[in-house]
Amino acid sequence: MSSTEPRRTALDALHRSLGATMTDFAGWDMPLRYGSERDEHNAVRTKAGLFDLSHMGEIAVTGPAAAALLDHALVGNIGGVKPGRARYTMICREDGGILDDLIVYRLGESEYMVVANASNAQTVLDALVERSAGFDAEVRDDRDAYALLAVQGPESQGILASLTDADLGGLKYYAGLPGTVAGVPALIARTGYTGEDGFELFVEPEHAVELWQALTKAGEGAGLVPCGLSCRDTLRLEAGMPLYGNELSTSLTPFDAGFGRVVKFEKEGDFVGRAALAEAAERAAAEPPRVLVGLVAEGRRVPRAGYAVVAGGEVIGEVTSGAPSPTLGKPIAMAYVDPAHAAPGTEGVGVDIRGSHEPYEVVALPFYKREK
Repeated sequence: MSSTEPRRTALDALHRSLGATMTDFAGWDMPLRYGSERDEHNAVRTKAGLFDLSHMGEIAVTGPAAAALLDHALVGNIGGVKPGRARYTMICREDGGILDDLIVYRLGESEYMVVANASNAQTVLDALVERSAGFDAEVRDDRDAYALLAVQGPESQGILASLTDADLGGLKYYAGLPGTVAGVPALIARTGYTGEDGFELFVEPEHAVELWQALTKAGEGAGLVPCGLSCRDTLRLEAGMPLYGNELSTSLTPFDAGFGRVVKFEKEGDFVGRAALAEAAERAAAEPPRVLVGLVAEGRRVPRAGYAVVAGGEVIGEVTSGAPSPTLGKPIAMAYVDPAHAAPGTEGVGVDIRGSHEPYEVVALPFYKREK
């Protein structure tokens, strides 16, 4: 727990008026749930959910050499991103360890927005500032410039379409466009962290409450409900999406974590961590590291992060995230396990839950994939 007062989003009073259970998350006071987290989860899977994500860290990178700076600072090929599109990428240390996973939006020819996880926003900002030396580009902390709302679920497009004339149907996955939603200027993006279709709305904080209220009213007939961080975690777990601090950390390279695909060695010029990551890629090819897999419980006991994965009396891995799955109706987990036990259907695998080896089925990720 931080010794300082947690930060509050522009929607804080509204969350409390809705009876939200609040929690300290990465230095922010955030809604954990409003009622039943299972009901919130199921609403996103079947109808729609409304999230406050204003704790995320927005960082502007602008100037003639903005693309070159980001290509140097991050592992992805950011210069190849077309205006209006976004890319999932990572920022690594010189030794290849993951500092954070990011979404980078190209807003214009020489204007980018980097969105970092709340817990790592300052670290990412500091790293980008340090790595900007010698580049004709500016790195700016824009965290106070935005509130971020997300509408997720199969009814999200219909709800949002009633409030905007933006071309939502033409907005591709991992893209963004400027528009007006309920009279509020917004950057409308389509990325998501739930396994469902949905939209993110970056707006000025002073417009957050009116936009939330407009979305709530527009979604009344479509089953839209406010959703907290708790169901966001079970949704992303079912979708097999990593969470920094669980599946990703500075002790892992992207290759260790099974995300080597985000590292683009073919891009021009050097980038931070390149040599170490090249070695990590060679190691992974020669002797695969532990593999991130899905585990589905045969019983009812719920695995938690840090629990040992076992087989034949030996520890063969570790749980990174675990929770009851409302969609599957069973406890599930993501875990790093030895390659010999990583194939779906591998028998004899269990999780050590307080000394009892509970049986689990090894499955391929994700646990859940929406119908297109």
